[in-house]
Amino acid sequence: MTQFNVRVDASASEAADAHDSPNPAIETIIVPRSRDLGGFSVRRALPSAQRQMVGPFIFWDQMGPAVFKAGTGIDVRPHPHIGLATLTYLFEGQILHRDSLGSIQAIDPGEVNWMTAGRGIVHSERTAPEVRLSEAPLFGIQSWIALPEKHEETDPGFAHHRAEALPTIEAEGKRVRLVAGSMYGMTAPTRTYSDMVYADAALAPGAKLPIPAEHVERAIYVAQGVIDIAGDRFEAGRLLVLRTGDELTVTAETAARLLFFGGEPMDGPRHLWWNFVSRSKDRIEQAKADWRAGKFDGVPGETEFIPLPT
Repeated sequence: MTQFNVRVDASASEAADAHDSPNPAIETIIVPRSRDLGGFSVRRALPSAQRQMVGPFIFWDQMGPAVFKAGTGIDVRPHPHIGLATLTYLFEGQILHRDSLGSIQAIDPGEVNWMTAGRGIVHSERTAPEVRLSEAPLFGIQSWIALPEKHEETDPGFAHHRAEALPTIEAEGKRVRLVAGSMYGMTAPTRTYSDMVYADAALAPGAKLPIPAEHVERAIYVAQGVIDIAGDRFEAGRLLVLRTGDELTVTAETAARLLFFGGEPMDGPRHLWWNFVSRSKDRIEQAKADWRAGKFDGVPGETEFIPLPT
């Protein structure tokens, strides 16, 4: 399978359609376009031509939903990252993560897989052999979090948190799991490098979810179902960038799954090329040269790699 974190140019003009919203609580509505990667669809909401980041979130991909036939799966060969952290979060299925630190970790639904690239890391994402023995679903979100300038060259790292370790609220037809950061008086164990929030909310029909205004930049991604905000209806596959300072309430018209995320604005714009993020164009050029020259550490046990795009 073609890797799903493919090259993104700075303008990302092909990533999504976006427009202003008449709803006073919503600044921009982004409708990511679906791309078929050979039987597996990806919707990229960030970056878009209208919005590069929401808080520190600089990349937002919906993977699937898909069901792989027995004997098939994803095979994202080893590839490098700098200047960011990746956060993989699944609703269905499993991905096997391996990286140049020697980490080997199966990612299951509801778990947090946080990889800090910093000055440089290499990883692969595959479907494990035992999972390929039968049909296998895959549905989830891969996001990238830009690191503040003072942490862009930090040592690479890897952390995994099981679903039961994440703060969760269940009441009145909703279940909210805090993936990272702080919200509703809860703080997730996930280490972050700036003030941020990432929450997964599953809502029964008619359930209401209050969205606080404590974070400067905020967005809602509708992954499943239909929601209502102040009389406006939004279907799955919509990224709603919220206006700063406004509290609001989301009502589920149907059973729905949404992700709420954001945080403090990043300390300046970022250059984004392929899998590299940095405040400096020169640093990205150096990373390109290093990958081309084989200077990144490899993933133990793997000999394949994705060449630098031309």
